[in-house]
Amino acid sequence: MTTIAVIPGDGIGPEVIGPALDVLDALGLGVRTDVLDHVNAEAYLRTGTALTGADLDRIRSGEAALLGAVGDPRLGDTPYVREVLTTLRLELDLYVNYRPARLWHDRLSPLRDPSRRAIDCVIVRENTEGLYSGIGGVTRTGSPQEVAIDVDLSTRHGVSRVLDFAFSVARRSVCLVDKANAVRNGGQLWQRCWSEAVARHPHVEASHLYVDTAALRLATDPTAFDVIVTNNSYGDILSDLTAALAGGLGVAASANLNPATGRALFEPVHGSAPDIAGTGTANPFGAILSVALLVEHLGRTEEADAVRRAVAAAVATGCVTPDLGGSLGTKEVGTAVLAKLRRP
Repeated sequence: MTTIAVIPGDGIGPEVIGPALDVLDALGLGVRTDVLDHVNAEAYLRTGTALTGADLDRIRSGEAALLGAVGDPRLGDTPYVREVLTTLRLELDLYVNYRPARLWHDRLSPLRDPSRRAIDCVIVRENTEGLYSGIGGVTRTGSPQEVAIDVDLSTRHGVSRVLDFAFSVARRSVCLVDKANAVRNGGQLWQRCWSEAVARHPHVEASHLYVDTAALRLATDPTAFDVIVTNNSYGDILSDLTAALAGGLGVAASANLNPATGRALFEPVHGSAPDIAGTGTANPFGAILSVALLVEHLGRTEEADAVRRAVAAAVATGCVTPDLGGSLGTKEVGTAVLAKLRRP
C-alpha cells in the first residue's frame, strides 16, 4: 500500500489539509496517510524541537509527503520554520522546487489585456543552495560596526541537475533567469552550466533574462513563458509573482522533488496565514492542487487531471473563498470540489 506522510502544521495548514485529504481519499487510490500532527509550533514551544530523527524516518518510509504550512508569530526569530522546511529539503535532498502557475478563470487575472492573461508556466527553483543555504554570520551585533554576511552558494553539481530537470519538464521552452551581470561568480557558474545544458537539450527552445527584466515581462505578458529556471531566492520571489498573476497565493501549489531518488514533498505556497487562521475562510485550492501534483507523482495522471478539472469547475461556478471574490468557507469549497470530482 502507498503511504503518504502528512504534516498539517500550523495556522491554516490543518484547515486546508483536511479538504485536500478528502479529495485524495475520494480518488480511491488506496493511499494510507501517516499523520505527524505533533510537528507544529505548539510542540516546539513545549520541547524546543521542530523535527526529530524519528519523524524524518517516518517521512522517508513513505512514497511522498504532504505539508500544510509551518509558522507562528509567537515564535518570532526562532529557527523553527527553518528547522522544518530546510531540514526536509536538505535531508531528503529535494533539490527541485516546482511551482506551476495556471490561470483557472479569466476573472482572477489582474492584467487588463485579455490576450495576455492566460498564464500557464512553471517556476523551477533550485531548492538546496543559494542565499538560503544558511552559510554566513553576524559580528559586533547591536553595535554601529555590526556586520552581517549571507553566502550565495552555487555548485556545479547543484546547478547542472536543476537545469536538466527544467529541460525535462518543458513543453516548448526554458528561460534561465539570473543576475550574472552583477553577481559575477555564481552568475558565471550558472552561465557555464546553462551553455552545457542547452547543448544537451538541442530540441528545446532556450533563452536567458536577467531577473529584473524577467519580472517586468512576467507582469506584462506571462503567456510568453513556459518554464523558468532560476536560483533559490529569485525563484522564491518570481513564483509569488506568477501566483498573483494566476489568481493569488490561495491557488498556488508546489512540489519539492528529487527526481533521482523519487523523494517528494508537496505543499501549498501560501504559508500559515495567522491573520485568518481559525476563521474558516482559508482557500483550500493550493492544498488540493498540491494533492494533484502528488497524485501525478504517483503515476496517476488521469486522476490528477480530474482534480484540476474539479477545481476549475468550482472556480467557474463561483464556489470559492473570499480571497477569490466568493463567500464560501474552507470546508464548503472542499465539498464543492468533491461534488465536481464525483460528477460523471
